[in-house]
Amino acid sequence: MPKLIILSSEKDEYRQLIKAAQLPDLELVTDPAQADLVLGEPKLIRDALPLLSKPKWIQSIYAGVEPLVDPVQRRDYVLTNARGVFGELMSEYVFGYLLFLEKRMLERIDAQKSHKWQRTESGVLRGKIIGLLGVGSIGAHLAGTAKHFGMTVRGFTRSSETSRQVDTYYHGDDLLKFADGLDYLVSVLPRVEETDKLVDEALLKTLPRRAVFLNVGRGKSVDEAALVKALNNGKLAAAVLDVFEKEPLPTDHPFWNTPNLYMTYHTSAISYPEDITKVFVENYTLYLEGKPLKYVVDFEKGY
Repeated sequence: MPKLIILSSEKDEYRQLIKAAQLPDLELVTDPAQADLVLGEPKLIRDALPLLSKPKWIQSIYAGVEPLVDPVQRRDYVLTNARGVFGELMSEYVFGYLLFLEKRMLERIDAQKSHKWQRTESGVLRGKIIGLLGVGSIGAHLAGTAKHFGMTVRGFTRSSETSRQVDTYYHGDDLLKFADGLDYLVSVLPRVEETDKLVDEALLKTLPRRAVFLNVGRGKSVDEAALVKALNNGKLAAAVLDVFEKEPLPTDHPFWNTPNLYMTYHTSAISYPEDITKVFVENYTLYLEGKPLKYVVDFEKGY
């Protein structure tokens, strides 16, 4: 009988949802030594790895699993992460900000506060070019939303070209060609060594001055000093950041005072227990049937 331990700050809610799912043959346990299945947060799972005597399958409630793919950690189990549940949330976040900027919402609010009847023309998303750094499940959802608004979509990936909503794909040495002429650049890159500081000074210089950069992927993919420089010098219209190289962001970080920079705090796509439980239930059914699990993480690639 499979024995599951839940390692999450929301474990009580997860327990209730899993019990309500009435999964066959599944026993919930609290002792890591008894568990062969794990559902939880990567950092908590990492801390419990030495206590797990026989892990067979571990399901992360997050998309990012950096603490578990570290080469110093054990890898004698199947690791799956959360996918297919964040695309809608990310699209709401990204296009909320795109519309906020195109429709000059902040300018309208300031005019209202100043009692000014201001009829400055708004921009439109139709016809604009959006570039997606990374086109996995989240990037594919963003591409579909962009098409809804009549945008042209470019995608930069290692090699895959799975989303039909992307008009043109770029790979390898074509990064600057991909960035040339973009109106919006959105990073949804995973946190792997190859993507560290991929958004560097050269890439930012290639973007037109009208361009806006958004990062909902990983903080380490951005050269933060280069981004501050680009915004201070007016080389970039704006930036929206939800992730940072160091979190929480230090109080003396220059981002706090950088012009035209909008920050949120790793909240663009939260793992809701009801969504993650559906992923676990689907995979548990496959597990019982001896079939390949969905969203298996490649330890070498890191995602």
